[in-house]
Amino acid sequence: MTAMIAADALIGANRAAKDPAPTSEEAIYQVMHAAIAERRLPAGMRLVEDQLARLFCVSRARIRAVLQSLARERMVTLQKNRGAFVSYPSVAEAREVFQARRVIESALVREAARMVQPAGLDRLRAHLEREKAAVLQQDRRIEIKLSGEFHLLVAELVGNATLSGYLAELIARSSLVIAIYEGAGAHDCWQTEHHRIVDALAAGDGETAANLMESHLAEAESRLALTSEPAAPKLDFEAIFGV
Repeated sequence: MTAMIAADALIGANRAAKDPAPTSEEAIYQVMHAAIAERRLPAGMRLVEDQLARLFCVSRARIRAVLQSLARERMVTLQKNRGAFVSYPSVAEAREVFQARRVIESALVREAARMVQPAGLDRLRAHLEREKAAVLQQDRRIEIKLSGEFHLLVAELVGNATLSGYLAELIARSSLVIAIYEGAGAHDCWQTEHHRIVDALAAGDGETAANLMESHLAEAESRLALTSEPAAPKLDFEAIFGV
């Protein structure tokens, strides 16, 4: 029973207890990637191979392969003789992530304004309603998840899978940055900014959309306390999942 509770906490899925935990490397990778991106696994947390292997009912070798894949995307940091930890981006790395996002997303949204179809705009507007509901519920974890999904939806309008893949990695890393450096009141205006971007897309105004996107990401970075690096939290796997 304890193992199932731990699995549910990590997987974050509202599945019935009879459903099996994922066992393929790709499935475990997706579960852990989502848990990190959605801040269910906090930055700085140690990821113990034995515990993960028991949780997913797989070998340590399979867990090690998953952790190596996550490390290649900088979601996990592997430390010699210490093990694996959820990555804890430095101030410099945080700034690099947002700089990369501004470069990529301003170009993507400019192209999206040229290509967008009514169905795409409908998807974006429906997503904005989900964002509004999350704000009203004051669910910060869901707010961050939906905010990242908004940016990916904009990228999907262009249909460039390579750029969308790069952006998905950057957005996941942004979530780690926000978890560490977010200050009070840091998310007051983000939904309004998303609405303005959608309005510019609907008008087919790529230049305005690009300027709004760059300003939006610059503002998001400015709301973070990127002046010094706080101490990494002293967390342990057992404390969160009871394994």
